[in-house]
Amino acid sequence: MDYFTHTLENGIRLIHQTCSSPVAYCGVIVNTGSRDEEESEHGMAHFLEHLIFKGTAKRKSHHILCRMEDVGGELNAYTTKEETCLHTAFYDNHYNRAFELLSDLMFNSTLPQREIEKEKEVIIDEINSYKDSPVEQLFDDFEEQVFTSNTIARNILGTEAALNGHTRQALLHFYQSNYPTTEMVVSSVGNLPFKHVVSCFERHFAKYPTRNRQRVRERYNAALYCKSEQRMDQKTFQSHCILGTQAYSNYDDRRVALHLVTNLLAGPGMNSRLNVALREKRGLAYNVEANYSTYCDTGLASIYFGTDRSDLDRCISLTMSELKLLRQKSLGAIQLARARKQLIGQLAIAAESNEHQMITNGRSLLLFDRVDSLREITDKIEAITPRDILEVANEIFHPDQMCCRILY
Repeated sequence: MDYFTHTLENGIRLIHQTCSSPVAYCGVIVNTGSRDEEESEHGMAHFLEHLIFKGTAKRKSHHILCRMEDVGGELNAYTTKEETCLHTAFYDNHYNRAFELLSDLMFNSTLPQREIEKEKEVIIDEINSYKDSPVEQLFDDFEEQVFTSNTIARNILGTEAALNGHTRQALLHFYQSNYPTTEMVVSSVGNLPFKHVVSCFERHFAKYPTRNRQRVRERYNAALYCKSEQRMDQKTFQSHCILGTQAYSNYDDRRVALHLVTNLLAGPGMNSRLNVALREKRGLAYNVEANYSTYCDTGLASIYFGTDRSDLDRCISLTMSELKLLRQKSLGAIQLARARKQLIGQLAIAAESNEHQMITNGRSLLLFDRVDSLREITDKIEAITPRDILEVANEIFHPDQMCCRILY
């Protein structure tokens, strides 16, 4: 994988990867998310992501929406606990249009008052829609359970009461304090020579002055942790269960082994241990998955499944048995080789998505100031030993450490 980087005087960085497709992808990723909010600002990062599209100094909302879609492109955005991203897909002869629009949105949004009031209703509807999706709500509630004392615990959308209290002045203050050029990456994947991408980048992003973070950020705040179990009776057809605990951060070398462990337990492969134990052998669950999310100072490892209420305790018992086996019995050479190859293959397939690669490259440059090639990632996976698996499994998936949340 060949990629190229360029840094402007104002601190904004560019990363570009060439590809043969006529469809290009680019985005602006900022190192700010919902965990950077004060308690009184709950939901502001996500709210701003919506409002950025509602008007700039030279465009109204309709003109923003049409700018890329008039040429067949797509424009979108997302907010996570630690980042905000605006991104677009387009036919690659529209690079200049794409970069100009993204820079306009990022630096010239006016947050019109009438749009603020309208968008509050939209996001309140989004919040309420989660009440019709108990599994999505369950994952949010589980993070609150695991990260009780950390800002990660708060959900990204905010609450109806918090949103109704956000003023235009407060939103502008949050934006000016938390979206620095020095923590901003523009990522691009497309069939365009790097020098042309740099030309577009400089034309539209170099004119803005350097902006540093104006607020002292307290991300590195280890959450107090205590094992707990919570059960909620919401009369759902299925019982839904999450088991998990705090895990390794973005910067912990053990995260690679934990990715392998979660993939082995209940990754997307139909031959994962828990999928075989719960679904293939016994028909107890339709969906079983293991997830590992990383943050700058911590992480979250979890296992989820849905099952009939009458089978819930049996599924929990079977899951704990598989975890015990992984903690106590070292993987054989053939088992470990298969697990490595499976994860490497999945990562290679994911890299075929240019949109996925654009976001991955941008996040990697933002967090680590570098991007590992597939070969470098493969070498890290190949270096994992049976002892590494045992140590990670015992530290993360020991029953004395795991929280449990059940919705039934």
